[in-house]
Amino acid sequence: MRWFVRGDLDGFFGLALDNLVQLLLIVSLCHFVLGFDDTLVYARILPGAAMSLLVGNLYYAWQARKLAAATGRTDVCALPYGINTVSLFGHVFLIMLPAKLAAAQAGHPDPARVAWQAGLAATMAGGVLEALGGLVAERIRRGTPRAALLSTLAGIALSFIALGFLFRTFARPVVGLATLGVVLLTYFGGVKFKGGLPGGFVAVVLGTALGWATGIAPGADAPPAPSLHLPVPVLGDLWASLPQVMPYFAVIVPMGLFNLIGSLQNLESAEAAGDRYPTAPSLVVNGVGSVVAACFGSAFPTTIYIGHPGWKAMGARAGYSVLNGAFVTIICLTGTLAHIAWAVPIEAGMAIVLWIGIVITAQAFTATPREHAPAVVVGLLPGVAAWGALMAKDGLRAAGYGDTIPFSEAIIGKFQAADVWIHGAFSLEQGFILTSMVLAAITVYIIERKFHRAAAWAAGGAVLSAIGLIHAYQWTFGDAALALKPAWEHAIGYAAMAALLFVAPWITERDEAGHGAH
Repeated sequence: MRWFVRGDLDGFFGLALDNLVQLLLIVSLCHFVLGFDDTLVYARILPGAAMSLLVGNLYYAWQARKLAAATGRTDVCALPYGINTVSLFGHVFLIMLPAKLAAAQAGHPDPARVAWQAGLAATMAGGVLEALGGLVAERIRRGTPRAALLSTLAGIALSFIALGFLFRTFARPVVGLATLGVVLLTYFGGVKFKGGLPGGFVAVVLGTALGWATGIAPGADAPPAPSLHLPVPVLGDLWASLPQVMPYFAVIVPMGLFNLIGSLQNLESAEAAGDRYPTAPSLVVNGVGSVVAACFGSAFPTTIYIGHPGWKAMGARAGYSVLNGAFVTIICLTGTLAHIAWAVPIEAGMAIVLWIGIVITAQAFTATPREHAPAVVVGLLPGVAAWGALMAKDGLRAAGYGDTIPFSEAIIGKFQAADVWIHGAFSLEQGFILTSMVLAAITVYIIERKFHRAAAWAAGGAVLSAIGLIHAYQWTFGDAALALKPAWEHAIGYAAMAALLFVAPWITERDEAGHGAH
């Protein structure tokens, strides 16, 4: 198999565009949500991201050529690889922003650096978890219902990805709706533009043109001339960040698990398309990519992408992966991405991210048994609740809380006067990823009438509450933040549920009238 074929160019445009959108998101979120300066973004984070993407893309290209040589085939396609979209949002909103707010409240002289360090620690921990998990991925997958995994992922996708960008779409309707039309037409309509132009490419070009025409683009200040930013190990900052990682394990562990299982499913998808890759090394290198990212300054993990059959159908082989790694490395190390971010508004690519959120949410329903649909809905709810709690807190901050007025228990009474039970929302926000898994798994096993398994998951919820990984929060001046202390009321509630489910086989009988999911 040759290193480069004609189809590699088509595959490169699609994969590189996907990674470009993620990089533009990183720049936008780091600047406007986390308040990072240009030096931190362009001299530390982006070079680290380039190293992680280069390592993975080159490995998977080599792996494809190795498989081709072993089988004597010339149609082997490398696994697609890039920045993990869901983890990107999870790290920003669930780890780095809370870390920054806590540091600011504590009077730290550089809260932005604390936020970056928290992201480094989370990326390192997630990468190690994925690398080690690659050795036992099948066992983890067999022990957790698919609805519990996919619905939790869908909750993040629906709320933190899709809804946020839906708001932005209708805030900038000229750009937002036009590019959304392109994405829906090509990705859901099953058509393509004449000349073979990728739909994502057309959307970004059209969105950029409309952005310039409506004054959204270019950015306020033109960036300086491109300059070389070589990757530098940040082991000192990484070491300093490790004590900060403990409060966020309720986010890191399940998110690493989702990434692990998602990558495993993508390997299955590649095998179904005819390319069978060994599980352990593929998943280990996926985790190693995130470890490399953390060591060189990127706070954002990487992953094996969905869509291998699509890239293969385009004719992509090994070369598209090499081209993608080279492209990302060049734009990140030379500062060229600053010029792209200045010229291309995030609105030009947000329809693609919105599509990703829609697809992930839809997959939770289509890739699980039909009778498990109620469990998927149950699993979605904690993620939506967590996003709603975040919106409520942002609204409070806009009204002066956390600035001149402290967050306190008095807030609860004011919300309850409007029949908004904000205490429940704040409780659900803490460790919501684990809560989603627990509730969805309980529902799956109740639907299947495996009541003792459902009781075991409920007991797990009690344990997680008792050790403070879910539902426990504390008041700080500027937040209702996760607290690693027992949430005894919730632990008792889960224990009561577990007891009920355990005795259910003896106190209930099958409803022959057909009520319920069956």
